[in-house]
Amino acid sequence: MTAEAMLKERILAVDDEENLLHFLSKLLKGEGYRVEVARAGGEALERAKEADFDLAILDLKLPDMDGMAVLRAFREMAPEANVVMITAYGSIESAVEAMKAGAYDYIVKPFRAEEILKAVEKALEQRRLRREVQHLRREVERRYSFENIVGKSKAMQEVFCQIERVAASKSTVLITGESGTGKELAARAIHYRSERKNGPFVVIDCGAIPENLQENELFGHIKGSFTGAVSTKRGLFEEADGGSLFLDEVGDLSGPSQAKLLRALQEGTIRRVGETRTIQVDVRVIAATNKDLAELVREGRFREDLYYRLNVVPIHLPPLRERTEDIPLLAGFFLRRYGAEFGKPVRRISPSAMDLLFSYPWPGNVRELENVIERMVLFSEGEVIGEDLLPQEVGLQGDAIRLQVPEAPLCLKEAVEKMSQDVEKGLIERALGRTGGNRSGAARLLGISRRALLYKMKAYGIT
Repeated sequence: MTAEAMLKERILAVDDEENLLHFLSKLLKGEGYRVEVARAGGEALERAKEADFDLAILDLKLPDMDGMAVLRAFREMAPEANVVMITAYGSIESAVEAMKAGAYDYIVKPFRAEEILKAVEKALEQRRLRREVQHLRREVERRYSFENIVGKSKAMQEVFCQIERVAASKSTVLITGESGTGKELAARAIHYRSERKNGPFVVIDCGAIPENLQENELFGHIKGSFTGAVSTKRGLFEEADGGSLFLDEVGDLSGPSQAKLLRALQEGTIRRVGETRTIQVDVRVIAATNKDLAELVREGRFREDLYYRLNVVPIHLPPLRERTEDIPLLAGFFLRRYGAEFGKPVRRISPSAMDLLFSYPWPGNVRELENVIERMVLFSEGEVIGEDLLPQEVGLQGDAIRLQVPEAPLCLKEAVEKMSQDVEKGLIERALGRTGGNRSGAARLLGISRRALLYKMKAYGIT
């Protein structure tokens, strides 16, 4: 335990024996704890009103109140604190009663210094772990709330409303959308806004698992059910019991796996591979796909009954190219995130770079935009990110050059040659503009030698 952790922990010792209080106070302060003492139950509860204690060491026999009554009252006032009961009149019955009332441990007098220190350390360690779990749970809820699904567009606001409405229900959800649109984030938002938020959220990428292993991953197997099954294994349905199971790319499930999934959804039971008995599970299924499941049904590649069972509540995430008004918001969100992560002073994206972000079609959607911003922040040096840090494919998309077919009665060969020259000249001008006139940099951007660039600049009259 660190000195910093010890200094933050406050202990209340309650006993009517002056010598024992002096002993506990000196012992625990010597270990770095902050210690206060009380000689009666009423005094102890008054102290608990005035300060937050991490642990109480409480005698079972007190002059003014029964120790059990003090224990219950203290637990109501400080539910996060642990209590170690001490008594000279130890019995199994009193120990059981104390533990049922919320005591962490029970020690019989007389005790050695090592014994009480060990009990104190274990009780405080459990409190630390409990606080850490609560902190992590709050962090998880924060991470997967709407703040990570960014969008002010009408389409995304509708998605947010759908998530809010469906989270409170137990219905199966089918999330559709292209790769990179944030289907898993939407699934996590549904889970962590539901009554199942304290249960597990289990993810399986159906497309990443070979067909012959899908049933085993989903439903588990018993020992000896096939060659290599040396022990019984729980499937992901059992792992998700009491929580949510996210089936990513559900359209990639094999026929047998689809049949068993349908049975699990209909009956709420599963059967491990090689087993005859069924197992009851309480699992909410959230499925996602970038495929057209209705088309797969027409082609006979996906079960129609499973499709309707999954598609109880459909949520569609639009591609980024259809909600370009969200690009500045998303870019700013990722800029702040990676600026903080990398310790960079970046504050904004230059107007010219933002124009290029707007003009790019983003085939990889939000995931691709996030990767681009992360890379730009990583290589940035100032407060403003310019277009020089954009990946080539994004910059060139924004540098689109309009071609105009010559009106003069030229032959096909001459027309193509003229248009080719126009493109070449335009690309050279764009490259020079993006490098601030640096010819070596422009040549690298164009993939030609500096000498070739100088030759072409002279031929096109580019200064």
